[in-house]
Amino acid sequence: DVRLVESGGGLAQAGGSLTLSCVVSGITFNDYAVGWFRQAPGKEREGISCIVNEDATIYYADFVKGRFTISSNNAESTVYLHLNNLKPEDTGVYYCYVQRFADYWGQGTQVTVSS
Repeated sequence: DVRLVESGGGLAQAGGSLTLSCVVSGITFNDYAVGWFRQAPGKEREGISCIVNEDATIYYADFVKGRFTISSNNAESTVYLHLNNLKPEDTGVYYCYVQRFADYWGQGTQVTVSS
């Protein structure tokens, strides 16, 4: 079975930082695109960033604006999202995913940013 387990969420103050981790099992990690979405209260899920492991291409949503950085450790089948200069509007549930012929999602980790 494919499993994605996120961790690292929590409470941060505006301007602070958090690092989210997602450990993936049950797939050949290098064959997949891996990335992160988030869903704020009352809003639709939106994409943040992804890595296409096949060619190491990285994509970011425009709203990231250099504040977030994605990275991965292929040997450990883990993808990270480094959140810097956090804002209250970054509050939400953050989900990691992997994608090839199908999508698989983690259960989400809550990030709450206080002003």
